[in-house]
Amino acid sequence: MENGDIANVFFEIADLLEIKGGDTFRIRSYRNAGMVVEGLPESLKTLYAGSGEDGLKGIPGIGESTRKKIIELLTTGRCAYHRELLAEMPHGMLDMIKVSGLGPKKAAVLHKELGVSDIEGLVRAAEAGLISGIRGFGETTEQKILRGIRELKTRSLQFKLSAVVPYERSFARYLGEVPGITDIAPSGSYRRWKETVGDLDILVACTDASSVMDRFVKHPDIAEVVSKGETKSTVVLASGLQVDIRVLDKRSFGSALQYFTGSKSHNVALRERARRMGLKISEYGVFREKGEVWIAGEREEDVYRAVGLPWIPPELRENRGEIEAAEEGRLPRLIERADIRGDLHVHTKESDGTYTLDQMAEAAMKLGYEYIAVTDHSKAVGIARGLDEARLMAQIRAVDEFNDRMKRQGRKFRALKATEVDIRADGTLDHPARALKKLDCVVASVHSSFRMGMEEMTARVIKAVRTGLVNIIGHPTGRLIGEREPYQINLEKVMDEAKRYGVAMELNAYPDRLDLNDVHCLLAKQRGVQVAVSTDSHSIHHLDNMAYGIHTARRGWLEKKDVLNAMPLKGLMKVLKRQG
Repeated sequence: MENGDIANVFFEIADLLEIKGGDTFRIRSYRNAGMVVEGLPESLKTLYAGSGEDGLKGIPGIGESTRKKIIELLTTGRCAYHRELLAEMPHGMLDMIKVSGLGPKKAAVLHKELGVSDIEGLVRAAEAGLISGIRGFGETTEQKILRGIRELKTRSLQFKLSAVVPYERSFARYLGEVPGITDIAPSGSYRRWKETVGDLDILVACTDASSVMDRFVKHPDIAEVVSKGETKSTVVLASGLQVDIRVLDKRSFGSALQYFTGSKSHNVALRERARRMGLKISEYGVFREKGEVWIAGEREEDVYRAVGLPWIPPELRENRGEIEAAEEGRLPRLIERADIRGDLHVHTKESDGTYTLDQMAEAAMKLGYEYIAVTDHSKAVGIARGLDEARLMAQIRAVDEFNDRMKRQGRKFRALKATEVDIRADGTLDHPARALKKLDCVVASVHSSFRMGMEEMTARVIKAVRTGLVNIIGHPTGRLIGEREPYQINLEKVMDEAKRYGVAMELNAYPDRLDLNDVHCLLAKQRGVQVAVSTDSHSIHHLDNMAYGIHTARRGWLEKKDVLNAMPLKGLMKVLKRQG
């Protein structure tokens, strides 16, 4: 059982207790425990395997009761208390409370009054008009539930971040033509740069809300207008993506931006801090609880300042200690796009790229880079026309000739002699040591035998690290978002060896990969292992994917000092030489 599975059990316990009408403190305790576990950078399974119960002690938000349940889950794969609660009511009740506007308490009423116990029964009851007859519900609530069910089905679709970016930019340009708009910004998980997005939320401050709404619902990509209101509208695009828009007063735009950006757990922690200070935070502003006096909200920075904190970057807002770090002046100075000095994973036409070395280099120079590493595949990747030793030697000569030409032209740019060498199933490298020693940079990656067990895969990669020939481990978990699960590998053990041998871990910025993910980036930082944020470009256009890598790195708390290719060329070459 991994952290996400354990977190889901705690979330379900909290929901089941709330449906039962259980103690508020216990409900909050389990929900907070779920949030803590979900955000941990280290595997609870690994911590327990290494140190037993002692390895689980000292984790903020995990008390004795929840710690015992974690051990139970890790050792048996189930939690008796969770199963007891599930047995007391139909499991479909948990699906019902995912419907917008239908929380655990209302779901309990519907179950008691109508015997509704799942989504299908909820639809039948709403369409038959049975819900509107229950005290405290009414026709409006009934229609809201039906709409919530439709939205739930849409929200169940997850879109890769890169698929949503063009729509967000399109709506920003499209709505920007409306006169009177003073602010417009995306919010939600999109603004926090999560790797997948369920829907797109747009916030607008303007002087004429009706004009914004009229234009919004006429966007050419819309397939269905779900609702159109005075200050909130919802549409579904032909792609299936749901887009919501809210129009706000200028004085509450900042507080709404903070509120709707989330994450939920970050906001809960922030509101709890505000409550202790006698304040209340909502999407409308920051208020003194006594007298409901508005004190801040026009700018997001003012919301944080009102509770004694500096502004916290959206990528950090996952309740992983960012509020405590902000309070203590320990917020990291996150890596920025401008800090990147080059790209250490680039392919050319020599293997499966679509452009020549010169073309890739010219594109990199336009981005202001000092260097790129030419990392064409080794021969094991036959489908990619991988290079054998003879072709690799020819490419080394071509790179030397290119660099000589740059020098004669007075251009301060360098292509690094490099490779993306396969880590074979037995842990050996797909180029001989004599060839690899002639290179400036060696990226070693797994491209085959993904179904190995964890111990075997971990040993495979560690063996490659221990050769002393590798500079970077490429896309370390092999996942493709929404298409291929990560192979089983103990990254904690790999990173410990990488630290010992001076090997960096790659954050592959290709949007289908984002591998390392944010949690693994934080783990690398904690382990003292450098991260190379690279694009795995197979085209000049892929170089722009660096943005996805940077924001994922920021979600992982990485700073300039943590990123290998934030180093200038001279310093980088010293590090690479020392590693190899």
